Amino acid sequence: MSWDALTAWGPKARRIERLAGGSSNDVWSVDLDGQRAFARLGTRSDADLAWEAELLFHLHGNGLVVPVPIPAEDGRLFVDGLVVMRHMEGGPPQTQADWSRVAATLRELHRLTRDWPQRPGWRSSLDLLEARNGTRIDLDAMPAEAVLRCRAAWARLRGRDSAVVHGNPNNPANILMTADHVALVDWDEAHVDVVDLDLALPFNGAGLEGEARDIAEQASAAWEAAVCWKDDYAERRLAEVRPVGTRP
Repeated sequence: MSWDALTAWGPKARRIERLAGGSSNDVWSVDLDGQRAFARLGTRSDADLAWEAELLFHLHGNGLVVPVPIPAEDGRLFVDGLVVMRHMEGGPPQTQADWSRVAATLRELHRLTRDWPQRPGWRSSLDLLEARNGTRIDLDAMPAEAVLRCRAAWARLRGRDSAVVHGNPNNPANILMTADHVALVDWDEAHVDVVDLDLALPFNGAGLEGEARDIAEQASAAWEAAVCWKDDYAERRLAEVRPVGTRP
């Protein structure tokens, strides 16, 4: 997998500037013979990328603002791990009102994907009550006490609604807002899970109260600790997850 694949989008396709893309991908703004776009190069399987592309076209077709893939000249939506996507305008959410708009968009995502199949290779938080790993999560790499804390937080999600979750919407860099739209970008961690994981937002944008808010915040902190283990951010998130047997 290399950037040589960009030529599939035309002989004049070129990289412009590296963008923040997380730890799993190399992300650049690109020029496709005068058309601005962005491209993401990673190691996801074709099945994984096909799942993401189908999801994005489904959401776009139902009115959500998302970075749909731009086909290569031969019609392929990804080539050797490279995906080229539509450029999105906007800036990050900053106020409580902004985050309330983000929450409304996330709830529409969840409504549109209630029966969506799981992303290939992924496990949900409820699956991980028994399973030990799935895609970026390896519970065997975490201390046993940390796994117990995470699983206790996820167990409280039983019986709650599941759908496609964005996976990392509380990162302002993954939201591009204008007066007219809320665009969700960076779908690399999207998968089917309990929707509460998407709703532990800054400023309590989803308007959760009481136990519902505590469940979402604890489960989300546990998920991010497990996904990012082991770096400083993961340890900070784990510190937010209460030890087993303690009360809020």
